[in-house]
Amino acid sequence: MKSILSIAIALLCFIPVTVRADSPPPNDVSPLLTPIVQKHDVPGMAVAVIQSGETVAVGVAGVRTRGKDDKIAAADHFHIGSVTKGMTAMLCGILVDEGKMKWSQTLGETFPELKESIHPQYQAVTLEQFLTHRGGAPGALEKDGLWGELWQFKGTPTNARRRLLTGVTRKPPEAPPGTKFIYSNAGVSIAGHMAEKVTGESWEDLVREKVFRPLGMTTAGFGPPGTRIKNDQPRGHKPDGSPVEPGPAADNPVAIGPAGIVHCSIGDLAKYVAANLRSGKTQLVKPETLERLHTPASAAPGDPKYAMGWFISDGQPWAGGSALTHIGSNTMWFAVVWLAPEKDFAVVIACNQADGKSCNDAALALIADHFKGDNR
Repeated sequence: MKSILSIAIALLCFIPVTVRADSPPPNDVSPLLTPIVQKHDVPGMAVAVIQSGETVAVGVAGVRTRGKDDKIAAADHFHIGSVTKGMTAMLCGILVDEGKMKWSQTLGETFPELKESIHPQYQAVTLEQFLTHRGGAPGALEKDGLWGELWQFKGTPTNARRRLLTGVTRKPPEAPPGTKFIYSNAGVSIAGHMAEKVTGESWEDLVREKVFRPLGMTTAGFGPPGTRIKNDQPRGHKPDGSPVEPGPAADNPVAIGPAGIVHCSIGDLAKYVAANLRSGKTQLVKPETLERLHTPASAAPGDPKYAMGWFISDGQPWAGGSALTHIGSNTMWFAVVWLAPEKDFAVVIACNQADGKSCNDAALALIADHFKGDNR
């Protein structure tokens, strides 16, 4: 949250820009990134700028792995953490449009076979409440050993999510559903499991089929990218700067996949973000569904404005009004997206170390570069 608030304040100094009429080849903004990578001593970074449904700029800097010479390439894959949450919400929107789900669909309706084990206060929690972090699901899973159990779980990802569901909902919600914002990986993952239940398919297969494939996101996958035996993709890095080889210990348990385990290239991330803009070449959901996904839930005093997979930052001059944003990190990677619906504009940044300040600086530089010369 600090990263989001700091960049939101800093971006207030920028002035709006009109939508560009032409669609030139993407500019190379790599020179903007090199000093940022050096300043923050991060291994590498990749960025993209989207305007009017087109990727108008891309850039990379740094290396795949600290201590090695292989440079970041534009097609390299980055772990995007909680930016995945918006993808899960988009998937649910697709299923709503197909008539397979409803935003008002409750946990009890979805899992009638678990009526005796799901706490009564969870029975009426809706799909939308889970996706907006207002379902009362806990923010941490360390209590009673559930987190450790999910790390050791040997079954399928879908069965891991069933275990997550039963482990979380056997106790009462941490707040009455619909009353309080509690940022919860568990809640979003339960929403993903609801999608699994109504379709009979795994969340992974659903996202591939209904999000990645239509958008042409050919690099998208799950968990840390690359292989252990060669330096073929960027490695995530610990806070001390040491690289982490891909494997189970390099990411969160698959049970919370719908909340944060996607990886992809910066270009493919830009394709997903473009689908959240009015002019995106591929529209995955109906216009009214996209508006619903981007509309914040009613917020209690002191709670952030949060839609389905998006924080809302109001009063951004550069955005022409409200901006949508989200960060993602599994403590070894960092990603941030800023989206301005009124300007049909977005920036996406990914780093192979969990360094929010470097990504914030990159966002500021990209927006300033994109808006330069505009006097209004």
